[in-house]
Amino acid sequence: MGDMIKGNIAIAEAAVRAGVQLYAGYPITPSTEIMEYLSGRLPELGRSFIQAESEVSSINMVMGASACGFRSLTASSGPGISLKQECISCISDEELACVVINVVRYGNGLGTLYSSQCDYFRETRGGGNGDYRCIVLSPESIQEAVDLMAPAFDLAEKYRIVTIFMTEGALGQMMEPCDMPDFIEPKRHSWALNGTYSNKKIGIFDRDSMKEAEALNKKHELIKANEQRWESGQVEDADYVFVAFGLPGRSVKGAVKELREEGHKVGFIRPITTWPFPEKAFAEVNPNVKGFISVEANATGQLVDDVALTAKKVINERNVPVWCLPCVYGVPTLKFTKEGFGRIINGELKEVY
Repeated sequence: MGDMIKGNIAIAEAAVRAGVQLYAGYPITPSTEIMEYLSGRLPELGRSFIQAESEVSSINMVMGASACGFRSLTASSGPGISLKQECISCISDEELACVVINVVRYGNGLGTLYSSQCDYFRETRGGGNGDYRCIVLSPESIQEAVDLMAPAFDLAEKYRIVTIFMTEGALGQMMEPCDMPDFIEPKRHSWALNGTYSNKKIGIFDRDSMKEAEALNKKHELIKANEQRWESGQVEDADYVFVAFGLPGRSVKGAVKELREEGHKVGFIRPITTWPFPEKAFAEVNPNVKGFISVEANATGQLVDDVALTAKKVINERNVPVWCLPCVYGVPTLKFTKEGFGRIINGELKEVY
């Protein structure tokens, strides 16, 4: 068992060991420890750290370093990630590779400092203009976050895409035992700028947008086919299947265990990639399932839409009801999930779909 370590610090050190050469960012709670840690750690290794004057500046710096083939990273939360969206769209347009960490906090506008999952729509749909998508990884523990950091960069470079590392405020601030990976020496890719003429046109003129759109769709379909990640349990005979990611997904596993012990045939699916959404996991579910239940840390229900779309796609011979248990912020307790389940099976809670 590894040493106790804070989530944000563990994620930052994992990024160092994954070969990050540049971090550029601007502080915002609850992500600031990532930046604070890297401000000392990266210069120790002869790498670059920049506290930019704004979120907009920082993501543009990341784009520049990415264009030159260096593993580049930024982190923020809520409104800070919103400010980065225009450049994330530009990075996607140029088919560059980088990792953006979102330590999600609750609320609209400036929001609050509560831990949440309310940025699900933005991250899984691409938050800026255009048709692009980002690969989105959503860990349930500090160890899983550490283990996913190097793959986050590998996926970004494999598909020349932005990888969003979507954690939660509570995950960033809590402490758990964690084992750190070995150091990686990343290779500089042939597509990186090298000071000579590039055949990749930058800008809006002289482009074959139809050809680019076809290539983009092919890339997205390839990612959907090959990069779905999830954890599931006891879905083969389940009457009801809970779907939750991140810390709620971790909590739901405990609720499923207790409900099983009480005689209820329930199972769970925990998406690890929230995009691409793990549709393949639903193919393993009991075809006679009575319903799906999303458990989410937001107010309105967001994950529930993907659950319903996937259920309709996979179990297409009938409409399977889908319910939502949104706890608004924080981490749903076992009591919250079990009481919500009781209201569902007693007919007290209306389905969303």
